[in-house]
Amino acid sequence: MSDLAAETGADAGTPAPESVSAAPPSSRFRRGLRRFTSSAWFQLLLAVVVTGLVLSFVAKPYQVPSGSMQQTLEIGDRVLVNRLAYDGADPGRGDVIVFDADESWGVPAAQDPPWKAALRWIGEVTGFGPSGPHTLVKRIVATPGQKVECCTADGRLIVDGVPVDEPYVYQDFPFQAGSLDCTTTPRSTRCFPAVTVPAQSYLVLGDHRSNSADGAFRCRVPGARAPGCFRWAHRDEIVGRVVATLWPISRWRGF
Repeated sequence: MSDLAAETGADAGTPAPESVSAAPPSSRFRRGLRRFTSSAWFQLLLAVVVTGLVLSFVAKPYQVPSGSMQQTLEIGDRVLVNRLAYDGADPGRGDVIVFDADESWGVPAAQDPPWKAALRWIGEVTGFGPSGPHTLVKRIVATPGQKVECCTADGRLIVDGVPVDEPYVYQDFPFQAGSLDCTTTPRSTRCFPAVTVPAQSYLVLGDHRSNSADGAFRCRVPGARAPGCFRWAHRDEIVGRVVATLWPISRWRGF
């Protein structure tokens, strides 16, 4: 027996163990990566990441908190908001939008507690959970540069001197030509003074006009002066356009 055979305990014709090469590190890494990417945990993680990206940058569901948009939207409806609707385009009159309201809308002055601020940060970054501290849904009735007022002799909204038909309005403020209009005393609460919408701003009203603390709410009282009484949805505060009602199933519809 040769010295090698003696050292290895193998016959001279048997290959020595040193002749069997180990798999290179890169090969082991690829096999491990394949096992990980095919695991249920990876699939779950991928689903969460993709969903978060979609919610953050493409579309996000919101719950309607009040009856200010009845009967277009009912309390508790889950709506889908297209966050890319105004990427390269401007909001238009008639669009139903979700926006983060500023202090003029009655946002509490106190800061959120740390845990709530953290949740809002997570909502902004991931798309899950709440985003802005005071998010509203309303309809755009006038865009930047347009002059808007209410009302005509028959109680209609006027935009750039043209009466507007608004078939979506539900339970508007009382108005009766000659007895309760914009010239009588008392006057109709449907009326508000003329104003030109500022740049990068939008006048938004609720479809359920008599139940909406909207952009013209403070201007409907006698003696209110424009533009100080108006509240605006600003361009950089708009989350997106409502494109569908998702829930309840009986109310599925697109906009």
